[in-house]
Amino acid sequence: MNFKTTIHTLVFLAGTLVVASNSYGRSHAYFKEDPQEIERWIKTEFHPSTLSIEQQRAELKWFQVQAAPFRELSIRVVSERINTHHYESNVLAKAFYDITGIHVVHEITGEDDVIKKLQAQIYTGQNLYDAYVNDSDLIGYHFRSNEIVRLDEFMTHAGKDVTLPTLDIQDFIGINFTTGPDGHLYQLPDQQFANLYWYRADWFARDDIKMKFLDIYGYKLGIPQNWSAYEDIAEFFTVHVKEIDGKPVWGHMDYGKRDPSLGWRISDAWLSLGGTGDKGLPNGLPVDEWGIRVEGCRPVGASTSRGGALNSPAAIYSVSKYVEWLDKYAPPEAKNLNFTEAGKWLAKGNIAQQIWWYSAFTSDLTKPNTPIMYEDGRPRWKMAPSPKGAYWEEGMKLGYQDAGSWTFLKNTPVNRLKAAWLYAQFVTSKTVSLKKTLVGLTPIRYSDIQSEEMSKQAPYLGGLVEFYRSKGKHFWTPTGTNVPDYTQLSHLWWQFIGLVVRGELSASDAMGKMANAFDEILLDISTTSDSECAPRLNPEIKEQTWLNRPGSPKNKINEKPKAKTIPYKDLINVWQ
Repeated sequence: MNFKTTIHTLVFLAGTLVVASNSYGRSHAYFKEDPQEIERWIKTEFHPSTLSIEQQRAELKWFQVQAAPFRELSIRVVSERINTHHYESNVLAKAFYDITGIHVVHEITGEDDVIKKLQAQIYTGQNLYDAYVNDSDLIGYHFRSNEIVRLDEFMTHAGKDVTLPTLDIQDFIGINFTTGPDGHLYQLPDQQFANLYWYRADWFARDDIKMKFLDIYGYKLGIPQNWSAYEDIAEFFTVHVKEIDGKPVWGHMDYGKRDPSLGWRISDAWLSLGGTGDKGLPNGLPVDEWGIRVEGCRPVGASTSRGGALNSPAAIYSVSKYVEWLDKYAPPEAKNLNFTEAGKWLAKGNIAQQIWWYSAFTSDLTKPNTPIMYEDGRPRWKMAPSPKGAYWEEGMKLGYQDAGSWTFLKNTPVNRLKAAWLYAQFVTSKTVSLKKTLVGLTPIRYSDIQSEEMSKQAPYLGGLVEFYRSKGKHFWTPTGTNVPDYTQLSHLWWQFIGLVVRGELSASDAMGKMANAFDEILLDISTTSDSECAPRLNPEIKEQTWLNRPGSPKNKINEKPKAKTIPYKDLINVWQ
């Protein structure tokens, strides 16, 4: 199915559903405000909370009153398939209706599909959905286009009457991720999770395993500080240990299924921590972890011949290691798994470590009666900062942070926009946010993560609370503003990397072809966009000219430095 066909199909289906939704909403036109619904939801669901019951009552009453003009509406929103959004769809949408009379069709789908739906509404101008929870990774497009509602302006002007007085924007942990370089707020964080190192702390603590590792490798088993140590540990468990307690084990876990989530794997983690980009937060300047160079705010190229780094030695090294370790040290099934499947795989109890693991799966990996949990509810595993690749340098980002955020399009009718904005605020409000955090473990508020309840939960969450209470949360960052159109560029990752996984292209050939494809799209954007920050490609020159200059792209170096490990108790200080 080509793109135009996809768009037309989405429009037809969405239009059909909108009609159905609107008729459903009208069937509830005689919604009667019931103060007892507020009391019932506070008592049965909205606890614990950082607010007192009186404060919760006042906040929910505000929603009830401000929603009065929209009680005949049925709005449609869409978000990706993670536990946090299932809770919103299954529980909070019902609570919102019971309190406000606004019916919400909260659709759950794949992240790539969310982006396609967002793109379809932009291209067609039709009101397919009233709000989207899409990653802040799209911020580069959002601030360059004229399609996205600037929330800071909306909250003080057209949406002032429906903006929660207790919203407390500065309490949101990822608000800097959703603010453009122009200073405007384009998205409201709804959930976030980090890409961290995961390991079996119980195995790493066994004397027999520690002695065997020391005997073979000549240094102590611990948390790997670089890829050299990670590789040794992966080999150790896969080749030398092989079995623990009578069950086969592997020293590495990843995924390689040729679908959109494969792209995130490489751009989120492998190129970033491999050291592809430049120093500087949040994403390195002038070259980011995607390998795109900017001058001012204009992208000027991804290929090394234009000053980018997508086909640089660091990028090729990163992809090569990804494929090598997937082949050698991961379960054979890993090549056929995607993001969701691989994230939950660790619960089987046969993996020693994973170089980058998304903390969105914390709730799945803390379920009782699994091989990775103690009987008292504590995990046998821990999360820690991920090891760095050979090209990584001090001052670069330390990892990836996903920040799924509420996004609103300007072509949404104002009454529907306001109703959707009420819902977005409701599911992120202080009344419900702590309980939502405990369900999905994707915290977005400082007040929640610093709460007494999260202190109680910390021993059972493997380091999640410690991470979000540390400065580390500011050094794990999403895709940044160097990427001018995430929707057009992101699909190239999984298409080209998929060919490398299947052995149809070498890492070098794939990255060279992908860098050229990136440049072609950047050129296309430059001819169709009138933004002052639209791409403007550098002329091609000899790659070595750029490689000889300071910063990224970087010349080839020793890609197997001396292995380094550190005890967990010392490493955790990195977060502080």
